[in-house]
Amino acid sequence: MMNLTTRRNFLATTALASSTLATTGVEALAPQILAADLQPLRPIDAHVHVWTSDTQTYPLAEGFSTEAMNPRSFTPEELFAECKPFGVSRIVLIQMSFYRFDNRYMLDAMHRHPGVFSGVAIVDPSKPNVATEMELLAQSGVRGFRLIANLENTSSWDSSKEMGAMWRAGAEQNLAMCLLANPEALENIHKMCARFPETTVVIDHFARIGMTGDFNEQQIDALLALAKYKNVFVKTSAFYALGAKKPPYLDLVPLIRRLRDSFGAERLMWASDCPFQVQNDHSYKASIELVQNQLDFMSSDERRSLLETTAAKVFFT
Repeated sequence: MMNLTTRRNFLATTALASSTLATTGVEALAPQILAADLQPLRPIDAHVHVWTSDTQTYPLAEGFSTEAMNPRSFTPEELFAECKPFGVSRIVLIQMSFYRFDNRYMLDAMHRHPGVFSGVAIVDPSKPNVATEMELLAQSGVRGFRLIANLENTSSWDSSKEMGAMWRAGAEQNLAMCLLANPEALENIHKMCARFPETTVVIDHFARIGMTGDFNEQQIDALLALAKYKNVFVKTSAFYALGAKKPPYLDLVPLIRRLRDSFGAERLMWASDCPFQVQNDHSYKASIELVQNQLDFMSSDERRSLLETTAAKVFFT
């Protein structure tokens, strides 16, 4: 039972709190009430490709034909039909490979939909003015640059003056190196992360571990070892292409948990990899619901990191 003094203090405190709520709102009394799980979730899809069937205005790069365009088009409007029913209103566009260094279609889509898209461009790292080109693209909303990180390409990165200039510019301009990595290239990626620890690095699609159907422990260990570099992030994405390759993709859950344990949820981000995620028996719903409903080892704040705040930090600030 409260004594008289304690009761008076309690009543006075309660009265003061009620008055504060009435006059200044919840924020003034208890900012903790505004915890992340009380704010509406605004998912960000951190990896989508768009292209158009209009190859006159946006020609394909040398070596690519219209047969490579499957589906024939995937425009922003076709994307919105897939993602908007699930509350996804911001998207990171990844330059499509068959346009190579011509980023115009991606940039035009970003211009037509201000505030919706961020961009990851492709540039020619062999150019002597690559840092200047990166800076110009950043002015158009580009926040990262895609690099094909297979074993052949990455074997020369550590000794490449041009690649070094690109990674250095990334650190100086706060632009991410976004790596379409193969598992066998992870050792070379480690070398670059050690050499350029201030450069933001984003590993796409779990470094494609599991493409063969199996989750190789040595490859997983090599990916998890990148967690020691504070600026390395990993996309939990392309579920359709990994492991059993069947929704609801529950075989990916243990790998996501190990990534959470090593990197922390604040360095993981979800992405669909549309339009490939919405082909055949796969769907946008199955991809986003794996994170929303199946990761019961995560708190609501951790799921928010995967679905929103990590991508917002890397690609929308």
